[in-house]
Amino acid sequence: MDEKKYTFENPEFKNAYRHTTSHILAQAIKRLYPETKLAIGPAIEDGFYYDVDSETVFTPDILEKLEAEMRNICKEKIPLERFELPRTEALELMKDEPYKIELINDLPEDAVISFYRQGDFTDLCAGPHMDNTGRIKGNAIKLTSCTGAYWRGDSKRKMLQRIYGTCFQKKEELDAYLQRIEEAKKRDHRKLGRELDLFMLTEEGPGFPFFLPKGMILRNELENYWRELHRKCGYQEIKTPMILNEELWHRSGHWDHYKDNMYFTKIDGDDYAIKPMNCPGGMLAYKRRPWSYKDLPMRVGEMGVVHRHELSGALHGLMRVRCFTQDDAHIFMTKEQMKDERLGVINKIDSVYNMFGFKYHIELSTCPEDFIGSQEIREYSENVLKEVLESNGKEYVINPGDGAFYGPKIDFHLEDAIGRTWQCGTIQLDFQMPERFELEYTGADGEKHRPIMIHTVAFGSIERFIGILTEHFAGAFPLWLSPVQTIVMPITDRSREYAEGVYKTLLDAGIRVEADYRSEKIGYKIREAQLQKIPYMLVLGDKEAEEKLISVRTRAGGDEGTMTLDDFMAKIKEEIAQKKN
Repeated sequence: MDEKKYTFENPEFKNAYRHTTSHILAQAIKRLYPETKLAIGPAIEDGFYYDVDSETVFTPDILEKLEAEMRNICKEKIPLERFELPRTEALELMKDEPYKIELINDLPEDAVISFYRQGDFTDLCAGPHMDNTGRIKGNAIKLTSCTGAYWRGDSKRKMLQRIYGTCFQKKEELDAYLQRIEEAKKRDHRKLGRELDLFMLTEEGPGFPFFLPKGMILRNELENYWRELHRKCGYQEIKTPMILNEELWHRSGHWDHYKDNMYFTKIDGDDYAIKPMNCPGGMLAYKRRPWSYKDLPMRVGEMGVVHRHELSGALHGLMRVRCFTQDDAHIFMTKEQMKDERLGVINKIDSVYNMFGFKYHIELSTCPEDFIGSQEIREYSENVLKEVLESNGKEYVINPGDGAFYGPKIDFHLEDAIGRTWQCGTIQLDFQMPERFELEYTGADGEKHRPIMIHTVAFGSIERFIGILTEHFAGAFPLWLSPVQTIVMPITDRSREYAEGVYKTLLDAGIRVEADYRSEKIGYKIREAQLQKIPYMLVLGDKEAEEKLISVRTRAGGDEGTMTLDDFMAKIKEEIAQKKN
């Protein structure tokens, strides 16, 4: 027997387990608060939820009562029995549940209407479920929160209460998950962004982040790293306009597939769009002059600002914004060059994630239903990406239908310090854009040919990547990225003159340095510097001034002892140059 079949490593088992737990929650609600009307209760990525309509406000105290009742239901080992009913009987069974009535009425005429009964509780549900409530470990259930949620996500409908929960097969797994959630709260980039004065979000510009001086240092260092890496990999940098006319977006296909996420304006009476993607501008840049096969592959990069309309409820710090910078790179190549170019991009993205200490896994996202190419191109392009992954020993999983409308893609999902995954890097293979824009090059045979394109990003979005890095490092960025790399702190006014000289020497050497000349105790200054996550603290007293030395402390609280300023500068310059984490 497959040992993984009945563990959370099997997605179908995990879904059935958590879906069953949502039914146990609903049964507990009905037992304790029978006037409650039930809406829907699916399994989700981190657990489950149930939407309910009730006069009772489900406070944390009440959630604890529900948890206790859920544990009782698990102990009762109540069988779950599936049955089907004709529409008329189904409506009669659910006559006291208005939300279930609506769901039944919305089903197609020929739909199978199925229910699950567990003792005195019955719910409308397609399943699947566990065979009895005893399969769920009661001591590994946790109701985490209760929030508002509009019925069917429609702001014109009634606001319901959504009770979130999670569950695992072992209490130890639940405890580890809850600890990870608490750690995530401490690492929240929105909280750290305020505390470290990196960026801000305002009511005047929802989804449009402001980067503050320290945040700009972090951002510029990332962009400088990106530029240097791409320069070494043979890319040239371009900049394309933020606003282009509407006809271009019809030609690219974005109008048919993306217009609901775009912003528009008029110029001299004509319709224009603010770009949601950089690619069409890159097409125009390629078309500026004739090219030969000898010019290919052509590797072009752009740090391009794009705007996409996101619903206000979906906005989340830097992770989901309406204006962001994509580190786009495009490669125009011949068919013979595809294998080497794809491998080059994989290696480039691998080097970026290794730089920051991220593990990652790969997904191959196949073409979606609205793919604009032929079936032949669909199959060929998907097989091309499979071949490059398999021939280079890269493990991957298939993500059906999640590719771009113009082609399949390889997605890189990185794992942060507390085990969360983020989709950042991507490699998209594109036969369609060159065709739509009639891109050409002259081949060795003297004839005109279409180049093939790769679209790729490593960061994905600079803003989002900064959010991820902030949480990954809990604000304690590596020295080369830290907005402030060291701080000078005199112990007394007598040592201030020496401290000012140390500060100026570091500043002139290109070190990002601050000085704290306040008349505060040195312990207070050190604690504040640690809260600001400054990597190195230089403590300067009368002895250091007399001997022309510096006492060095690290943000983790480590005392590095005394050394000369020259030795310290050599040490941190090497650490910066090596980009150590």
